[in-house]
Amino acid sequence: MRHEFNNRIAAQRAILCVLNHRSWGSEQLFGLSSKAIDRWVSVNRIEPGSQLVKLVKDVAGKLFFLANKSQEQVSDEYIAVRAEITAVCEAIKIEVDATTTT
Repeated sequence: MRHEFNNRIAAQRAILCVLNHRSWGSEQLFGLSSKAIDRWVSVNRIEPGSQLVKLVKDVAGKLFFLANKSQEQVSDEYIAVRAEITAVCEAIKIEVDATTTT
């Protein structure tokens, strides 16, 4: 159980590192709660409907799912969501790189 918690925290850190590798102007993203994401979008004047924001909100929801399932036996659904988080993290990296070069 502790191993799964560490994986979730590691995934959150990895996502924040990918996002905060870029300078956003006003402030970095400090967490993956909906309020933290909304603040980051607002203060950095990021388009709320952008692909990047959609990906960040998507991965935050998936991490929330894992947090709520961490007390249960690891299911196929849990494993699938972990794989989806990895894929979304990669998509976020691509999107951040694309917004940096434009």
